[in-house]
Amino acid sequence: MTTPTPTIAAIITPPGAGAVGIVRLSGPDALAIAERIFNPVSPELKLTAMQGYRGALGLVFDTDGHFDQAVAFVYRAPKSYTGEDVAELCCHGGSYAIHRLLSACIKAGAHPAAPGEFTKRAFLNGKLDLAQAEAVMDLVGAQGKAAARAALTALDGALGEKISALAGKLTAQAAHVAAWCDYPEDDLEPVELTALTSAIQNAIAQLHELLAGYDTGRLIREGISAAIVGRPNVGKSTLMNLLCGQARSIVTHLPGTTRDLVQERVSMGGVVLNLTDTAGIRESDDLAEREGVARSLTVLARADIILAVFDASTSLATDDHRLIERLSALEGVPVIPLLSKADLPPLLTADQLPFSQPIQISAATGQGREELETAVLTALRLENIDSTAPLVTNERQRLCLITATECLSEALSSLSAGITLDAVCVCVESAIEQLLTLTGQRATAAVIDEVFARFCVGK
Repeated sequence: MTTPTPTIAAIITPPGAGAVGIVRLSGPDALAIAERIFNPVSPELKLTAMQGYRGALGLVFDTDGHFDQAVAFVYRAPKSYTGEDVAELCCHGGSYAIHRLLSACIKAGAHPAAPGEFTKRAFLNGKLDLAQAEAVMDLVGAQGKAAARAALTALDGALGEKISALAGKLTAQAAHVAAWCDYPEDDLEPVELTALTSAIQNAIAQLHELLAGYDTGRLIREGISAAIVGRPNVGKSTLMNLLCGQARSIVTHLPGTTRDLVQERVSMGGVVLNLTDTAGIRESDDLAEREGVARSLTVLARADIILAVFDASTSLATDDHRLIERLSALEGVPVIPLLSKADLPPLLTADQLPFSQPIQISAATGQGREELETAVLTALRLENIDSTAPLVTNERQRLCLITATECLSEALSSLSAGITLDAVCVCVESAIEQLLTLTGQRATAAVIDEVFARFCVGK
């Protein structure tokens, strides 16, 4: 016997005081439950009889009487966010009113929604694929223009469409091979090995292209980890404050002022920069400063990009040379050299640094900020982001693509080695399984639960 789907309810607006607070109900009894706690201004109006995409003004009430004005909106299945009947009750956004409204819904028969349960129902009812569902939370959490654009593209189904098309072509190849192997007595067209090899190679190339964009997708979604490093008193904290647009780090004429990590998020060229102002890197006998330097080196090793600051008003010091040696030993991490205090008479010039195109920067005049923004985006290849291109933005998607690529590579190796076509078919089918897991068509219940466990309640 099938267990009836419960009707769920949750507050879908952010916590805290606001002009409007909304409680959403979704499920077979959503309209009936909303009707039990809502008195429309027009007494003859019934929410259960209203057409979809309609609203009504009225009062919400519980066992203690009316407690707020509200507007009720009705959405009929399957033309709703979840694909079920949905009612949204909009009251004033004070904490007391909205929580009392949610309590009234639950007392009237609704179940509290779990994290991500509305979007999970949208997925289970075929309104979204799994990649689109993940894009919902990416869009909610987007803190930069590029992240919002990429999430919206994914929500529109760009990644799912590309994966589905690729899986469809591989399925056609696998079906032909399987039929030819299983029914040799039938008059089937023989498998053309050259065409099969070409199809697998083409699929691998497309998967490599998607995987190559993973780092870009991650940087757009999570933000760029940028470490500001340099010896003490070269202007790191001043640079931090310039980029933040506020006095975020303490600035004095004394070296070693910053001993702990100071972190801030700033928008730069449409992407988010997770800035970390580090302690000046130098040899020191001071225990606290040494700990600060150790933390700075840890941040440096984990950064996506490094902003290396050198004081242009002084000559290179021993600590500068030591920092240069550390930076030169790093592999795969872009380093942007900055000559600070450019408004002062220069003693250090660009040709004295072993880096190309150092940027002259001055916090006093704002010189160099635009050049720095361009340099960061160029170094990370984010200057010309195609907002319509499908991007792989999380580890689950990446692992599905890696495994699919490995399966197809094994299929190619089997073809080259002359192994039977049924073995090749098994490899191709395993790749298809991974692609359909990415979109959610073959994902296990555990995978689905893991995806939606990261959502907030109300979404």
